[in-house]
Amino acid sequence: MRSSWFNKLSIIIGPRPPVNWLFLCLISLLVLIVVLGSSSSNIDDQAPDIPVSLIYTNYRRVKEQAVVDYLELRSVARGVSRQREFDLCGKERENFVPCYNVSANLLAGFKDGEEFDRHCELLVEAERCLVRPPKEYKIPLQWPAGRDVIWSGNVKITKNQFLASGSMTKRLMLLEENQIAFHSEDGLIYDGMKDYSRQLAEMIGLGSDNELPQAGVRTILDINCGFGSFAAHLASLKIMTVCIAPYEATGSQVQLALERGLPAVIGNFVARQLSYPSLSYDMVHCAQCGIIWDGKDGRFLIEVDRVLKPGGYFVLTSPTSRSQGSSSQMKRRNMLMPMEELTQQLCWTLLAQQDETFIWQKTADVNCYAYRKKHAIPLCKEDDDAQSYYRPLQPCISGTSSKRWIAIQNRSSGSELSSAELKINGVQPEDFFEDLQFWRSALKNYWSLLTPLIFSDHPKRPGDEDPLPPFNMIRNVMDMSTKFGGLNTALLEEKKSVWVMNVVPATASNSLPFLLDRGFAGVMHDWCEPFPTYPRTYDMLHANGILSHLTSERCSLMNLFLEMDRILRPEGWVILSDNMGAIEMARTLAAQVRWEARIIDLQNGSDQRLLVCQKPFLKK
Repeated sequence: MRSSWFNKLSIIIGPRPPVNWLFLCLISLLVLIVVLGSSSSNIDDQAPDIPVSLIYTNYRRVKEQAVVDYLELRSVARGVSRQREFDLCGKERENFVPCYNVSANLLAGFKDGEEFDRHCELLVEAERCLVRPPKEYKIPLQWPAGRDVIWSGNVKITKNQFLASGSMTKRLMLLEENQIAFHSEDGLIYDGMKDYSRQLAEMIGLGSDNELPQAGVRTILDINCGFGSFAAHLASLKIMTVCIAPYEATGSQVQLALERGLPAVIGNFVARQLSYPSLSYDMVHCAQCGIIWDGKDGRFLIEVDRVLKPGGYFVLTSPTSRSQGSSSQMKRRNMLMPMEELTQQLCWTLLAQQDETFIWQKTADVNCYAYRKKHAIPLCKEDDDAQSYYRPLQPCISGTSSKRWIAIQNRSSGSELSSAELKINGVQPEDFFEDLQFWRSALKNYWSLLTPLIFSDHPKRPGDEDPLPPFNMIRNVMDMSTKFGGLNTALLEEKKSVWVMNVVPATASNSLPFLLDRGFAGVMHDWCEPFPTYPRTYDMLHANGILSHLTSERCSLMNLFLEMDRILRPEGWVILSDNMGAIEMARTLAAQVRWEARIIDLQNGSDQRLLVCQKPFLKK
């Protein structure tokens, strides 16, 4: 804020005084301060009852105010006008997701499902404003209560949509006056998630679902995940399950999952590949996901094969056998016949079938493809580790020549990879451990800064451990510019009850295969574009060096801050680390999006600074 004397000065001499006059005024002010400081002994003689400490404190405050006024004067001298705060968007943009405009996509000629896909090339520069929360929005319940109960006003599904939904929805959800409760463990519904998960484990040949990680299943991609109940159960088993579902104008699966504090991202492979590299997941799960897997000449199933690791599993649960009699058997036969031919060409084996659930296993033997029938699906010729960022679906099998072709049963069981696995991913062990040490130290600094705030409802005395859930107010963190997942690792080591969405910038070195091999959630993204998620879905955003990087890429930092504000929930946190110039610029942008911001000097002799921000809860 400008000082009062500066405002009066502006009225007298106008908004743009001469530059020389301003600096002359500044010099005069500094001389006056020196004179006052040198005459402090005379002041003491005249007023012996004033403590020396108070005189020194006042003198120091005058000097600090002089510095602030100098910065204000310098800004005016350089012609930098004060930027105004952005207004709130209209009610129609409460759940706005850029790049998903079905009407514009249809006008551009997209059809056959592509109109529901992401098309940022058609994005029109709209009025810059802050996406407001709905009128009924409330801060999510703290973990783990918020996993099973959410505020109905925070998501787009309405009571009428709920009542019009299928019976499975009503079994998994209980809609009360202002809350939605999810029941996946009570045993009262048909095929409770706990029983379903145990059934899958037994079909694979395990004693219980607790043995899934030991069998190599640490990461699961859940396609069209419904309301995330499968992921909610598996979270208790330390299995990272990521929901992926198409954009929906109403009643979004991704929005519901994220509101529950579960990993989810908007994704649709109608025409394009998912933004994951080859050999990414240990299991791909589809329970009544509505995809015709033999459509488009089998390209949907080929895409599943691309992201599935060697020895991994594809689980398909279809409702065709719920009805009894010959009609059910006929439907199952009609579904399996084209699937059987495709899976044989992909070198998959039908491992087990029980009721409406089928489990295939991808081969771990790369030589299998040489023994297939003629005219089978060809192998891709391009680099298997090439970036997959919204590329068209391919009619060929990927990953067969990758150095990362390792069966899930032979991989390291935890997030720490062996030296051989590090080198396979092009990571030098010394670089990895140096990065990890940095983030261990950084996390301690972050937590000491934020603990009094994020644990404000549970006072912490010096020396006490961090309070356990449900007191933790942060459920998820988006690391916007990760490299080796160091922040994610540090959070796991400190047993913080949060999960991290690791985002690898599309223009940076591609470390996403390495992160996925470690069992982390992650995606690739170009931060010159909006992120594929719904508003208010993350509790904390973190970025190291992204401001400098995007400046060099000539991306709009203002658009970046508006996008960060869109995906950050009210009262959520932002931590930015960058050089001093970038942080000073970021503080100005933070003020425009109405964040409370504070610059922190790390006191390590470097040019690095932290900008810690909190988004306010704007209701009007």
